Amino acid sequence: MLVQQILNSKANGAVVTVKPGSLVRNAAQILAEKRIGTVVVSSSGDTAEGILSERDIVRELAAHGAGCLAKKVDDYMTSKLVTCTRSDAADSVLHRMTEGRFRHMPVVEDGQLIGLITLGDVVKARLSELSMEKDALQGMIMGH
Repeated sequence: MLVQQILNSKANGAVVTVKPGSLVRNAAQILAEKRIGTVVVSSSGDTAEGILSERDIVRELAAHGAGCLAKKVDDYMTSKLVTCTRSDAADSVLHRMTEGRFRHMPVVEDGQLIGLITLGDVVKARLSELSMEKDALQGMIMGH
């Protein structure tokens, strides 16, 4: 299965972005309102300059208290992004996410932000694929 198939299966392919210089407080509010785990930091809305997750915010809250909410997303975002393309295999993406211990991966091609996939998206797609394979094998065994 390819990343493009995962993107096609998502109900909403829109990527939620915030501009560099936005306050962490505002990013946290967006995460809570939209019930999502990450925002992509982007000047234009169609590039990926960084990513800020709820984990990043919680880590800073624990280390520095509520004062971190008044800081800029640039201070806490991950700027060395691990990305994928639409033609990447889901297994490869799953491996990179697991090894890197992160749950969100921007889909980027030619510098343009195409989408965002989550560990949950990849696992769901993989489970669906395994279920279809199981059904096909059972059909072959049963002679259907």
